[in-house]
Amino acid sequence: MDDYKKIEYDRGYEFCCLVFEYLGIPKKDSQQIADVVLTSDLMGIESHGLQRLKMYYDGSKAGRINPNAQPKIIQETMVSAVIDADEGYGQIVGGKAMKLAIQKAKEAGIGMVLVKNSSHYGIAGYYSMMAAKEGLLGISMTNSEALVLPTFGRTPVMGTNPIALTMPAKPYPFHIDMATSVVPAGKIEVYNKKQKAIPIGWVLNAEGKNTTVAQDFINIRKNKTDGGLLPLGGTGETHGGHKGYGLSMMVELMTGILSGGCTSYYVRRDTIKERCCHMFMAIDYAMFGNKEDVEKHMSAYMELVRASNKSEGETRIYTHGERELSQFNDRKMNGFYINGKTYEELEAIAAEAGLDKQKYLGA
Repeated sequence: MDDYKKIEYDRGYEFCCLVFEYLGIPKKDSQQIADVVLTSDLMGIESHGLQRLKMYYDGSKAGRINPNAQPKIIQETMVSAVIDADEGYGQIVGGKAMKLAIQKAKEAGIGMVLVKNSSHYGIAGYYSMMAAKEGLLGISMTNSEALVLPTFGRTPVMGTNPIALTMPAKPYPFHIDMATSVVPAGKIEVYNKKQKAIPIGWVLNAEGKNTTVAQDFINIRKNKTDGGLLPLGGTGETHGGHKGYGLSMMVELMTGILSGGCTSYYVRRDTIKERCCHMFMAIDYAMFGNKEDVEKHMSAYMELVRASNKSEGETRIYTHGERELSQFNDRKMNGFYINGKTYEELEAIAAEAGLDKQKYLGA
């Protein structure tokens, strides 16, 4: 792979842990952040793996993320809670919030926990998978920095606002983790690092016109100008752009609005705080029938979909999560690849943190 560097999982994980410990994060919490980051790379989601380390590192150095945060529950019922994250790492409070949702689901059938005043929490699917591993249906959403345009609009007022849902099934769970924009912002960052043109229909520039230049998006983000990512479905209503717009607004409701926190327009609006909001839900589907029967039903339906007639020239139909999870163990055993620009960022972080580049990142 041209301009790609191979990273061994164990070394990459340890490197990530040590970076966050260098930033003042306790060891256990550093391990939680590293697990979220490396899980993304193991699933082949390059945009949210080690590619994101510089963003977290710089955010902590700039004081946007509080390494000494003390998240606290500010409102709670038998089936719900609201947590103030105290501007800490989203991965830390996210893990704690989903654990609380899981506990409530096991006791009452359902648990829903909202978080406000947080920061970027990584892949939404990490948290929905936490619930699935406990035999529950898991859902997670988060709002994010305003980088997405409303239908017919030119000013970014919504985040990429991902939605993730994981349902236990065999041989793989049903696992969907998707931005409500045409692509996540991190994917544009990867294209920019590779100096590749982005496809038409992903980004409008500050003048409201289609652009294939990834740097245009980077500038929009940096300077807080007009322009940005299109909602899922693209521009206008012809291909359902208004539906992606609506889904993004739905995530705002379930995160920033219900928690009493910030909506995307105010997330990372300045250099002081991030102010992200998240939602975590766990559901014990035993409320609706025998759990084993429900899982068998889902597994059978997914197999029916995979076995259905293929389009001309196609050999496989995948169900959501199948490709990512089928390669997870192989990447964990044999390593994964990061692009050269990300590798250079990691080298710079290693030098500043006093970590052995050769030991953790290889040659």
